[in-house]
Amino acid sequence: MLSESVRNLVKATIPVLRESGVALTSHFYARMFKHNPELKQIFNQGHQQGGHQQTALAMAVLAYAEHIDDPSVLAPVVHLIANKHASLGIRAEHYPIVGHHLLESIKEVLGDAANDELISAWAEAYGQLADILIGAERQLYAQATQTKGGWSGWRSFRVKSKHVESEEITSFYLYPLDGGETPHYKAGQYISVRVYAPTFGLMQPRQYSLSDAPNGECFRISVKRESAQETKPAGAVSTLLHHDIHVNDIIDVAPPMGDFHLHNERKSPAVLISGGVGLTPMIAMLNQLIQSHDLRQVRFVHGCRHGKVHAMKHHVQTVTKQHDNVKSFVFYETPNANDVQGKDYDYAGRIDLALIKDQILLANADYYLCGPLEFMRAQKQALVELGVSADHIFAEVFGTGGFLL
Repeated sequence: MLSESVRNLVKATIPVLRESGVALTSHFYARMFKHNPELKQIFNQGHQQGGHQQTALAMAVLAYAEHIDDPSVLAPVVHLIANKHASLGIRAEHYPIVGHHLLESIKEVLGDAANDELISAWAEAYGQLADILIGAERQLYAQATQTKGGWSGWRSFRVKSKHVESEEITSFYLYPLDGGETPHYKAGQYISVRVYAPTFGLMQPRQYSLSDAPNGECFRISVKRESAQETKPAGAVSTLLHHDIHVNDIIDVAPPMGDFHLHNERKSPAVLISGGVGLTPMIAMLNQLIQSHDLRQVRFVHGCRHGKVHAMKHHVQTVTKQHDNVKSFVFYETPNANDVQGKDYDYAGRIDLALIKDQILLANADYYLCGPLEFMRAQKQALVELGVSADHIFAEVFGTGGFLL
């Protein structure tokens, strides 16, 4: 437990973190990559160039300072970050390096305001947070290695097939190069894949939801092609996967991680709500429910722009025809001339849960959300307004960038 004086010193920096947190974290990353360039390949350089990781880390540092009196409040965030870190291969030995550069950055950005007492306080606070994360990550690594077919770190996989799902989304079927098994995972979880990205001149990891139920033989990911532009550098790896990774190519894969997953133990109705490529973990959940002969009521709600970008449409339609407990509701924001209402989609416009409330408001149902951040916020708000309890709403959160604290 940190002393009151240490906690007070850390809290005293809250106004500075609110005002200059991004400047501090930007300086931190630049400093760390200059002195420890070997860490570049751990971090998403697209998010670095776009400023997303700097902002995410600034918000995390601020949140820690604001809750320094009771860090347990941040337990869900810590668990999220620990999963991201374990998926990227971040280890205990990385934390002293990061801590050194963070403290030096505080000195260099705050100048005279960063006296020895303040630096000492932040060093102690950082040490506490590092110990929490290291402990959580150690458990995740142990779980991964103790699972049948599991491993720790990176493992080579062969791309045995690629399947085009829509104009934007392609599925990749990944088989272990060593011929071994793949571990059982929870539908909704993700894996990290790592490839050489010429854009950055580095090996680069990216995290993608597993888009099928576990089968012990392979993984499937379904990747949306993002445009790698100066305004959107994060699309470099997805573009590479679509255009430059071919059948029989080898890529590195980390074991499944993630705290967003189907709650099999609850046995309550499942309402799966997705936007765009956010349907990938929902397909995994749907497939797991069907393959396990789970008879709970399932509602599959999906929204996308139009039919040409509607992935896995026929699969969902087939499942709903074959299983009376499954119903689907599809929204096209801007239907094309060839899109047929009643056949390809059910409603024009963005998802409006009020239109289907009689179908989705089921007793004790769990609601799973995945899609762009604003989409998930809107759907959660809509569910709350319809009377759904927040503890029955679960959302996937990508975009924290796997930052290291």
